[in-house]
Amino acid sequence: MESEFKILLDADASTGTNDRTSTRVKTFQMSRLTLALMAFTLCLATGGAVFLFSNARVKSAVSDEGSSAFHHALRQISNRAAIHLEGKNQTPSGVHDPAINTSVKWMNKVDQAHSQGDLELKDNEILIPQNGLYFVYSQASFRVSCSSTDDDLTSNHMIHLSHTVKRWSRSFGSNDERSYQTLLHSVRTVCQGTASKDPDSAGSYFSAVYMGAVFDLKSGDRLKTVMEEKMLEKLEEDAGKTYFGVFAL
Repeated sequence: MESEFKILLDADASTGTNDRTSTRVKTFQMSRLTLALMAFTLCLATGGAVFLFSNARVKSAVSDEGSSAFHHALRQISNRAAIHLEGKNQTPSGVHDPAINTSVKWMNKVDQAHSQGDLELKDNEILIPQNGLYFVYSQASFRVSCSSTDDDLTSNHMIHLSHTVKRWSRSFGSNDERSYQTLLHSVRTVCQGTASKDPDSAGSYFSAVYMGAVFDLKSGDRLKTVMEEKMLEKLEEDAGKTYFGVFAL
């Protein structure tokens, strides 16, 4: 009996020892697994941090490059030659100046008129400083009467408004200072079908002639505008209504 009890105790002790050993093995295995997971997580975190840092540097470099290109383009635009002139045809007393009989009198540094670069106004003409492409534009605004008693009306009660920009250039092969060629020309007909025999009921008709295009101009070229004298008397002089300008492309 004692022998059987001892055997049972030994068996229980052996079983307990085996359980503890198994527990230690399992604990060790779990510790290794935990360490492996922690190491894997750390690697992922490190890789992610490196990727984010590298990506941020690339984006920063691209952003800096784009910003630099944008500012460079702005500097190029702001440094381009340009001139914008406002048109007048009256004396300071507010009456038509008879000395102005073929063109609007162009003014710089009044209202919105300005210039920069080497483009300049001289003798009522715009001087081109160097070879290149330029956008040339001009607008003339008029106020006309559509009454049939107006001396300017034709038999069918129409008025033709015209405006022209001309160019002088050495490249034309002529030294004649009066040898100009037409760059821009526009005609608009007004008052058609609006005439009245009663001048008090006719009122006024407002119209503008605008034109603009790109030209390959040469250094020393001169640009001027031409208009009929009878149309100059009907010119609108308010700011922004009649203008002439050029800017380099």
